[in-house]
Amino acid sequence: MDPIQVVDLAAQTLSAIDLSFSTLSSPTQNILDFASSLHVTGARAETDVTPAPVGEIIQDATLVTDATDFTLWSLFARADWVVKSVMIGLIAASIWSWAIMFDKWWRLSSVRRKADSFENTFWSGRSLDDLYQDLGSRPNHPMSSLFAAAMREWKRSSEAGPNHFAGVKERVDRVMSVTLNKEMMSLETNLLFLATVGSIAPFVGLFGTVWGIMNSFQSIAISRDTNLAVVAPGIAEALFATALGLLAAIPAVIAYNKFSSEIGRFGSRLDGFADEFSAIVSRQLDERR
Repeated sequence: MDPIQVVDLAAQTLSAIDLSFSTLSSPTQNILDFASSLHVTGARAETDVTPAPVGEIIQDATLVTDATDFTLWSLFARADWVVKSVMIGLIAASIWSWAIMFDKWWRLSSVRRKADSFENTFWSGRSLDDLYQDLGSRPNHPMSSLFAAAMREWKRSSEAGPNHFAGVKERVDRVMSVTLNKEMMSLETNLLFLATVGSIAPFVGLFGTVWGIMNSFQSIAISRDTNLAVVAPGIAEALFATALGLLAAIPAVIAYNKFSSEIGRFGSRLDGFADEFSAIVSRQLDERR
């Protein structure tokens, strides 16, 4: 190879090497230019963003917290005034029902205990006149009231003379019947309230539920958002009204059935005592004849 060909070959080699370096340096430069543009854009974005006030951030966080708070007090506080009125009425009815329950339980227990003691004394063979004098004019339970009323009519007929003994048994039976009705009415006092609460409290709670769900649908229409987080608080408040209705109704129904049964049994016991005392009066009249 002559010197001229050697020089041409070296020139071609240098040109190829220069072209290779030029093609390799272009992507690197492009990458550097792209990174520089990203840095400039980020700097501009940081300078354009305006931070939100701290008060608005705290207020938004409070609203979100209140909307997701499902405690009983929060459900009551967020409810509509109609639903609140329903809740207050059901709570008051429940409290009054429980007061009646405790009063009836204590009174029936006391009446049964005193009736047992009186029957033991009555059938012990003690004189009826002595027993009547011990009771005095103020008997403290229905059975003693029944006995006192019958003995009072018996003594009046005895003091009036033999001519008044003709209808003494009928008069004693009538007096005991009137006294029995009065005592039973006294024992049944406030049972009607328990029956009323047990029958209408679920429907009152259902009214509050329907009203609360109507408000939830109105919130959906106004906000135009069907997200469950929008309607969940309103539905929870509405269902809370139904829960209060059941809470007032269930114990009232159970107590009404229990006390009605116990009062009915005690009334039958008084009827039996009245029949036995009427038999004693009839026996006394036969002995005097």
